[in-house]
Parts: sequence; structure tokens; C-alpha cells
Amino acid sequence: MREPAIIEAPSVLGLRPSGIEGLAAALLGAGLGDRLGAVRAGRVEAPAYDPARDPETGVLNPGGIADYSVRLADAVGGVIDRGLFPVVLGGDCSILLGNLLALRRRGRYGLLFLDGHTDFYQPAAEPTGEVASMELALATGRGPRVLADIDGLGPLVRDEDVVAFGFRDSEESAAAGMQPLPQRLHAVDLDGVRALGAAAAARQAVGRLGEYWVHLDVDVLDDALMPAVDYRLPGGLSWAELESVLRTALGDERAVGLDVTIFNPRLDPDGTIAARLVECLCRGLG
Repeated sequence: MREPAIIEAPSVLGLRPSGIEGLAAALLGAGLGDRLGAVRAGRVEAPAYDPARDPETGVLNPGGIADYSVRLADAVGGVIDRGLFPVVLGGDCSILLGNLLALRRRGRYGLLFLDGHTDFYQPAAEPTGEVASMELALATGRGPRVLADIDGLGPLVRDEDVVAFGFRDSEESAAAGMQPLPQRLHAVDLDGVRALGAAAAARQAVGRLGEYWVHLDVDVLDDALMPAVDYRLPGGLSWAELESVLRTALGDERAVGLDVTIFNPRLDPDGTIAARLVECLCRGLG
């Protein structure tokens, strides 16, 4: 893998200022940058959070997220142009749009989407309008144009270039009325991962992709191991399983970047989960 470069992206525009804005500081404080020997490639600050749901689009902070995505894409693109491997520390899952915009400016790329949820909601089905529950739909061109067609480059990734991996929210999302995943989008839920084994499932997943970005929402981990998230759901991957998936995905020369989202250090007051997450990331990137 190329030399890692850390970008801090502490945006909460797609969720709320619950504590996830401290993700980067917590992981860097637990030694992530030093252990990786990573370049520090800056911090992209988000505009002020507006708690009012936009009446036209039905989502929170649409203009702010669109603006932030462009600026984050500039930062990620600059790292890529230097021949480095961007490691983007969120923030909520809406930062995925900026990361993929950086790639879309350069051509066609894939996405390995590691998340306990599929995040494919449409605004009408998302109770509070949080973009962190719909970023995969937006990235594939579905939703309000201000976010589904940023810079006129939407969709940022094609359905067939996505693998949703390790999710376990099918019953919950169906009950809420979330739009179904498209048939061309490859989906491997938690049971599917377990049926193949984590490493084999990851090899199969990345085998479907060309060059690709890796999105990691830490709630893909077992809730008993990763309670420091805002939306908890029973079950999930073990630490060993996630490490195996990351080693497989990030050890492949076609991987072009990684983001880490949703970890909330306010829910980890003694820092033990942050330290374990850093260990996992270092083993995965190692």
C-alpha cells in the first residue's frame, strides 16, 4: 500500500453534533497516526450545523453537505495526486460523498461499503432527514439533485461497482419503508459473510470491483464490542473478522483510500474502544 495520509473530516452535517466530531482527535490521540507513520494532510472544517429539515429536499443541511463534499474532494484529490493513500477520519457517513467525488473527477471507481446499515433511505422514509442514513443512495444518484448530482458528476459510483458488506438492518429498513437495493448492486449481509467466512467473503467482494474506495462505518462491528455509536443494532462482525476484511481489502493494490465514520468517543469515556479500534485499523492497514 502507498504511504497513508490522514485527513480529518469532522463533519456532523449528515447526523447531529452528538460527539462523532471528536472521532479523529480520539483515534489520533490513541496513536493511529504515529503507528501508521502517516502524513498529516490537513483538516476540512464543516459549516455550522442547521437542525431544521430543509423543506424542499426533506434532508438536513443539503447545501452545507454539498459544499463540504466539494472541499473534502479537493483535499482527498490532492493526497491522491501526491501518490499517497488517503485515510479520512470522520465525522458521519455523509463524508462518503466527498471522498467519492474526488474519485469521480478522475474516472470510474468502485466502493466496498462496510456498514451495519445499508443507508439507502430516501428522504420520505428517513424520520429526521439525516443524510447519514441515505449516503449510499445519494452516491448512486438517487435523491435530491443537490446531493445526488454534486458538481454535475452524479452518480458518483455505479450500482454495479458497489458491494454493500456486513449489513444487518434488512428487517428494520424494510419496516421503515426504505427503498430496496437495486439488483445490480452487490449485497452481502452479515449472514452471507458468515456463510463464506470473513476473508473469503472479502476476497469475493473486491474481486467484483476495479479500483475502489473502502468505507468503514464502525457500527459494522458487533454492538457488544462497539457500543460507541449513535444507532445501535444487535449483532455484527467480531474484531478478528473486521481485521481480516480490512487486510484483504486494503492489501489489494486496487484499493485507493479509506474512510472511518460514526465512532463516538463521548460514549467511550476511558478510551478503551478507541485504542482497540486503532489496533484494528493498524492491523488492517498493516
